[in-house]
Amino acid sequence: MFVFRTGKHGDRAVLNACTGWVRHVGRFRESGIYEFRFDSQLSNGEAEVLLLDARKQELLRMNRLKPAGTLEVDGKSRYYLYWVFKSATGRCELHW
Repeated sequence: MFVFRTGKHGDRAVLNACTGWVRHVGRFRESGIYEFRFDSQLSNGEAEVLLLDARKQELLRMNRLKPAGTLEVDGKSRYYLYWVFKSATGRCELHW
């Protein structure tokens, strides 16, 4: 089972032994410096989130070992959030 929700100020995933990935396009309402925080409450496996620019170049990577980061974004540009799950069970959230 896999439940994924996107929102204005974050994304949320609830997993039951999930292996795979999901990517979605996002835009930020305003330009500026954003602080991202990845909260993972996994009982098994691993999960990570990558923030990619419009050319799909990695800008930021977050996981259990590096749960936070800051990035200056352009409100007119397109970004991709790419979630990767490896036998992940539990919950994880990304807030900005």
